[in-house]
Amino acid sequence: MQPPYLKQGDTVAIVAPSGILKNKEHDIDLAERLLRSWGLHPVLGENLFSKDHHFAGTDAERTEDFQKALDDPSIKAIWCARGGYGSVRILDHLDWTTFKKHPKWVIGYSDITALHNQIHNEGVESIHAIMCSSLQDDKAPIEKSIESFKAAISGQPLSYKLKPSKYNRPGTATGELVGGNLTLLHTMLGSKTSINTEGKILFIEEIGEYKYHIDRMLQSLKRAGYFDHCKGLIVGDMTKLRKNTTKWGSSVEQLILDALQDYDFPIAFKMPAGHEDDNRAMILGRTIDLTVAKSGSTINFHQ
Repeated sequence: MQPPYLKQGDTVAIVAPSGILKNKEHDIDLAERLLRSWGLHPVLGENLFSKDHHFAGTDAERTEDFQKALDDPSIKAIWCARGGYGSVRILDHLDWTTFKKHPKWVIGYSDITALHNQIHNEGVESIHAIMCSSLQDDKAPIEKSIESFKAAISGQPLSYKLKPSKYNRPGTATGELVGGNLTLLHTMLGSKTSINTEGKILFIEEIGEYKYHIDRMLQSLKRAGYFDHCKGLIVGDMTKLRKNTTKWGSSVEQLILDALQDYDFPIAFKMPAGHEDDNRAMILGRTIDLTVAKSGSTINFHQ
């Protein structure tokens, strides 16, 4: 199901389902101003600035804010304030009944992948895009992120031409786009929130991991049959990779190719999405056309 695109006057709830918003008041102010500049009406979750050690409030408080936003018919989109860690802790406490009857856009990335996966399994599209904590006073570095975010929520055409990569595995594929943060996809394995990738195109991104951790997660997904019937892979940013005392011995791109050498689907690198300033919006659950070549790749989202 495709939630209705946003129009002027619509209300967007800003909630924090994961990490604590410590010293993030300015970020939220920027988010409110951005939404108002588009003619949208922002409302803040009651517990947005609550604190419970690592988290933006207790599990119960974060669940309450997210559930209210899911159920309130006046709210047309839910914009997650930040990621971090914590959304998996509220997943099993959420009731999606009203949401499925009246779907709305849920927007975020990183830890929000857990929610994206569940929403996909509920049969609804969602948006992998910048969060409130991604905003900054100097909009130049995030200009493309903001433009694509606005395009995604308002129903404008989305298409991307990726930079060349010698690691690209050429080919073409058409299928629903799924995925998100690799750690979260791995975390969902064996649960009802794990996604079925059969006939779909998978997107992955990661931050702050050792290369051997990335390989271990890919091997786990592989052994679980995650890639058996996958139609393609899009690799986003692999940011701030940590250095182990024992060197891995290859690039992260080659690591991914080696882990997936048993499959013949196309693999596109250089997708500007993840934990960098240039974090282009992608509609998860939407059918895309993927064309991969060494000279670059194209991604076209169906309308």
